[in-house]
Amino acid sequence: MEDDKGRPVATPPYAVAQSTPHQILVCKACKHFGSACAPGFALLKKLRAAVAAANLGADFEVTGTACLAGCSRPCTVAWRATGKATWLFGDIDPDEPIEDLIAFSRLYAKLDDGWCSGADCPPRLCETTLARIPAAIIVTQEGVLQ
Repeated sequence: MEDDKGRPVATPPYAVAQSTPHQILVCKACKHFGSACAPGFALLKKLRAAVAAANLGADFEVTGTACLAGCSRPCTVAWRATGKATWLFGDIDPDEPIEDLIAFSRLYAKLDDGWCSGADCPPRLCETTLARIPAAIIVTQEGVLQ
């Protein structure tokens, strides 16, 4: 489904419910306007199986999302958690081994705030980092909210 501006629309719009402490989001819309993203869906399936096999299923939910705006570097994958920096990686080939994705998941789970240097990332991901976004801190009259 697309809106009147040609953007992919999720239901509900760009909302992804989180059932585990950490989430891995896989873009399933890159460069495939009007049709499903076969590479994104392949990566999603492969990553779900690898997370389960690595016994990370209690810590990580792997889900697809409408768009991560990394279309020039597909497949795009993000790691996020409440109170932690979000990481965004591109150029993830679903046909390549995904041990680096599992290694980063283990690292991310151990980080209190999700913050590390790119050099701490597995080598393949170090080269494909698109963004490291600090955790949002919302300040209201009542104080700091996370």
